[in-house]
Amino acid sequence: MKIAFIGDIVGKPGRLMLKRHLKRLQQEHFIDFTIANYENASHGFGLTEKNCIELLGYGVDMMTGGNHSFDKKEIFSMFDRYPLIRPINYPKETPGRGLYQTKLLGHEIAIINLMGHYTMPMVDNPFTMIVEEVKKLKAQDIKHIIIDIHAEATSEKNALRQILKHEVSAILGTHTHVATDDLHVVDGCCYVSDVGLTGCRDGVIGMDDTVPMKRFLTSLSGHYDIKEDCKTLLQMIVFELDEEGRCVGAEKIKIHDDKPKIVTQAWID
Repeated sequence: MKIAFIGDIVGKPGRLMLKRHLKRLQQEHFIDFTIANYENASHGFGLTEKNCIELLGYGVDMMTGGNHSFDKKEIFSMFDRYPLIRPINYPKETPGRGLYQTKLLGHEIAIINLMGHYTMPMVDNPFTMIVEEVKKLKAQDIKHIIIDIHAEATSEKNALRQILKHEVSAILGTHTHVATDDLHVVDGCCYVSDVGLTGCRDGVIGMDDTVPMKRFLTSLSGHYDIKEDCKTLLQMIVFELDEEGRCVGAEKIKIHDDKPKIVTQAWID
């Protein structure tokens, strides 16, 4: 099976990139299931129901979140009606769930959203929690396990790779909006520290650069906004899993505006 994973979708420019390109890419790369991170999809902060329906209509099958999952309070009731998850290591009392399970091409697959510690909200220990969760899934003979690790620190993401590379199918980093050049398959596990944003590429991590520049120059903050007219970027990882849930190959797809796609193959260890 082939799975596509799209990192942080940032606002309307990111959503429009999926509208223009996603279904064509799904056909060209024989993609069976598409996952996307929603936490910045509605004007950079959270997800509205309108934008949720929009993204699902463009071909996204399910969505993961992060530290901005709850910025739009309407999401509290959306978890029961749409294929959405939030980080699994939020407290148990937090609305939503952190695990999504479905059957694809005759196999049970599990998608887990996990959030790191550094600079993030107060959550449970991501490492001990994910180890126990994976053990439970493996005990149910679920072999196709995909993790979105939403974290600031690449060290946390790298550590997770070392802990779980023999147990899970893919570990895909989100949150920083800046793509890393380390896509590889190690011991049958697809790994990248950060997929990178889908949205504006000529500002600061998808936002208009006016307020970020002011903040760095004066230490005064302001309201972050997204430009309507900007240069755009779509970034997506496509990885292939065998019958045992092991990754046998992966590639990074990038599209700048409406230019031809750029495809980079993962290295395999």
